[in-house]
Amino acid sequence: MAAVAGCAYLLGLRKVRTRGRVRLMAFDFLGEHITLEHGAGEDRGILTVTINRPPVNALSRALQEELRRMAVAVNSDEDTRVVIITGGPKVFAAGADVKEMSQWGAEQAREETGGLQSAFTAVADIRVPVIAQMSGYALGGGLELAMCADIRIADTTIKLGQPEIMLALIPGAGGTQRLPRLIGPSRAKDLIFTGRQVRAEEALAVGLVNEVVEPDALPARVADLARTLARASQPALRAAKRAIHAADAGLAAGLSEERVEFTALFGQPDTARGFHSFLTDGPGKADFRD
Repeated sequence: MAAVAGCAYLLGLRKVRTRGRVRLMAFDFLGEHITLEHGAGEDRGILTVTINRPPVNALSRALQEELRRMAVAVNSDEDTRVVIITGGPKVFAAGADVKEMSQWGAEQAREETGGLQSAFTAVADIRVPVIAQMSGYALGGGLELAMCADIRIADTTIKLGQPEIMLALIPGAGGTQRLPRLIGPSRAKDLIFTGRQVRAEEALAVGLVNEVVEPDALPARVADLARTLARASQPALRAAKRAIHAADAGLAAGLSEERVEFTALFGQPDTARGFHSFLTDGPGKADFRD
């Protein structure tokens, strides 16, 4: 995708005069964990947001805050007409930083979950269409982030899931709310109760992703859709997004309940066992029957 280089500014707003009128335009910025790339030419109006926190794009607090700042900037920028969120060709995002989480008590879990839900809600509330371009893993918070996008296009390497149950936890960044809305309560319970991973064919069949293509075709397919949306009437697209979101009036209450339930699990013996098992033996090895 053709692009112009981003400027190394901290996020802010500046006034830009165009044809005698003054409007606000978001600065480009180079964060520590995400980069922004503004399209030019036929890609004008397309903003590509790349998550870059090796090795697996774990969603630390700093990364969450950068996503929030990006969302605020987009909603202040009349030039941005479509947003693409990607983690690159190997991994979309593998979820929360388990090492960070293992140190939380209940009070910190409540605070951290509020921040994470708020950051992801800011992404979901971006007023222009958002496309998730997905490769590799999208697990836990990574899948919850992808569900904040309007359209999800994946390649055949994708593996998706909500594995929090293996830590004796539940999804805490919207998974208990957005997943059943996307694929239905029964299928959502299957994924959340078991923590199993879903591959590309099943993800497409149940509606977890909109489309699956081969890895080498993914960037071009996403770019083609983004160009189609960028050429469309922006007032109409924004009105459509607002109207569709208005049908989901109960989401805020559901997110609040999710936060309460998630927080209450911290400090429980099973949660301590789950974190210890994950960090010492790897995921999915804990047995909570004893």
